[in-house]
Amino acid sequence: MRKYQLTVCTVTLFISLACNRNNTQKDTSSQVISMDSIKEWTLKARQSRANEDLKNFYLLKATNAVETQLSDSLKMAGLSQLSLTYSYLKDSVAFSNVNNRVREYALENNDSILLAEALWDKGAFALNALSDRDSAYYYYSRAQKIYLNIRGNELKAAQLLRSIAVVQTAIHDNTGALVTLTDALDLLKPLNDNWRLYQTYQTMGVAASGLNQFERALDYYNTAYEYLLKAEQESKELQFARLSNNKGLVYFGMGEYEKAISEYLAGLQNESLRLEYPATYARLIENLALAQNKLGNKTTVEQDMQLALFIRDSIGDKEGMSRSNYNLAQFYSDNKDTAKAKAYANKAITLSKELNNNLRLLETLQLFTKLDPENAALHSENYIRLSDSLQQVERQIGNKFANIRFETEETLAENEVLAKQNLIWIGIAIGIFLFAISLYIIVMQRAKNQRLKFQQQQQEANQEIFNLMLAQKQKLEEGKHYEQKRISEELHDGVLGEMNGVRMILLGLNKKGDEAAIALREQAIEKLKEVQEEIRAISHELNDASYQKFNNFMNSIQELLKNVCEPAKIKSHLSFDQDMDWDSLEGITKINLYRIVQESVQNSIKHAQASTIYISFETNAKHMSVSIQDDGIGFDTGKGKRGIGHKNIKSRIEKLKGKYYLRSAPEIGTTVVLEIPMERISLDEKKEISLTEDMQEV
Repeated sequence: MRKYQLTVCTVTLFISLACNRNNTQKDTSSQVISMDSIKEWTLKARQSRANEDLKNFYLLKATNAVETQLSDSLKMAGLSQLSLTYSYLKDSVAFSNVNNRVREYALENNDSILLAEALWDKGAFALNALSDRDSAYYYYSRAQKIYLNIRGNELKAAQLLRSIAVVQTAIHDNTGALVTLTDALDLLKPLNDNWRLYQTYQTMGVAASGLNQFERALDYYNTAYEYLLKAEQESKELQFARLSNNKGLVYFGMGEYEKAISEYLAGLQNESLRLEYPATYARLIENLALAQNKLGNKTTVEQDMQLALFIRDSIGDKEGMSRSNYNLAQFYSDNKDTAKAKAYANKAITLSKELNNNLRLLETLQLFTKLDPENAALHSENYIRLSDSLQQVERQIGNKFANIRFETEETLAENEVLAKQNLIWIGIAIGIFLFAISLYIIVMQRAKNQRLKFQQQQQEANQEIFNLMLAQKQKLEEGKHYEQKRISEELHDGVLGEMNGVRMILLGLNKKGDEAAIALREQAIEKLKEVQEEIRAISHELNDASYQKFNNFMNSIQELLKNVCEPAKIKSHLSFDQDMDWDSLEGITKINLYRIVQESVQNSIKHAQASTIYISFETNAKHMSVSIQDDGIGFDTGKGKRGIGHKNIKSRIEKLKGKYYLRSAPEIGTTVVLEIPMERISLDEKKEISLTEDMQEV
């Protein structure tokens, strides 16, 4: 009746949950209970399964807590905990409602982890509640495949492999179980999870024992014991007891009953075992009694076996009760108490049929052939029929397991192929992307090179135009100079010569003695002297003008200073040798001097924080000197590296076979001095400089 009430209550609660999920307005004022509380209550519900009222109390609290979750993801996580709990409690109705809902949500939202958990719960329910081993194997395999394909879930994949191995041992596929558990170890060992390693080696011991490989089983159990010592886990006393029981069974199977008894007694050392873990206590005392019976120590055998049956009956352990009834039937049969043996054998058969425990049923039918000789043939026939049926079922289940393994391996192989294909496509995409980037870089670099080449050609063209302009103005100046010189020569050699002739004539008339003639001649001579002096003055002025030329190169320098300094609000002063024909300089000399002055002025503006720039061009018999000076902040020439501007100045002055000096210090400004040998000045200008110096000496 209580189970029926619990089922109705559970269905009602989940109908309420479904309604609340579809409700568009949620009560955000409700207190949302944490997932930790839900896990705690579901755990207590599982631990309280013997107390129906307490179990229902915790289930109700957990279900109400799930209802308060405001997000679907948290609600599904809570439902997953309830699914696991109902699997333990073997409540098929409640489990199906919760588990189906979780799986539907996981599929709708592509939540692989949640789907794997739901499949895991479904496999556990199929094994524990329905004894449906092939369904359990199927769901475990599906869940394990999902976890294995998601990086970071190796631990859960290994746990599921162990669950699969437990199913394999249940159908006596112990060899397959050992293979499965070996795969689990490959996943677990890199994780250093001592607790899971203990569980895996424990199960490997069970599988090896099922194959009668007793020495191998003991090795596995000893390894499990080492990992159990290192594991940080509660209830280790229970695990030690179970491990001792399993080792005792191995020694029992080997016929070493004294060692088996020693292991059973070691497992019973924990005084709280009977109260806290009665099922394990009952198993140990029953196995101890069986070993004592084998050695002939029958003093407490019957009492211990009856105690084991009583404990199992009190906790509702029907599987254990079936085993106890069979062992008691065997005990009374050995002691010739046929009536009691039959009674316990019949109870064992009833429980075995109820639990679908065909192996126990086979053992009991075989025992009945001795207990009931009159119907031995009938019992043997039933035994053979059931044995054949079981073998067929086991083969079918084995085939199903093989098909599931094949499908799983095939799916994994397909996933590996798809992964490789994805890697290939990713590689191709990366290659195309890198090729596109390389092509873009090449195209951009080529365009950049073309721009630089064009700029270089444009600069060369500008320089050529500049040289042509300078040459053209130089020709104009040369024409002016020639014309001035010609006029001077005409005045000096022509007019002045004629006037000298007239003067000589008048001097000849001066021999006449009359006073009037003398006076007139003297006036004429004076007048001619005045004209002569005037012409001489004009001639000298014109001749001087031929040396005081209009200089186009210097105009270019002045224009440069104006265009650069005025925008920067810096004063500039230019001085140069007035007797020098600066336009007669070679073209390469003029363009390099111009660029050096330009670079130096720009450096003063950019770096020196100057207020005034002084530039001078001077010449002497040996060289031409150029000075560019500013009153800026200056710098320490011994520190730091010189920039590309200074390197360009040095390169240009080397082209002119000259020298370059840089003088500077903090707070005293910077001075650039250039010295260019006279070889870089035109031949005509050198002659004119020599002539000017000779005239100055005269």
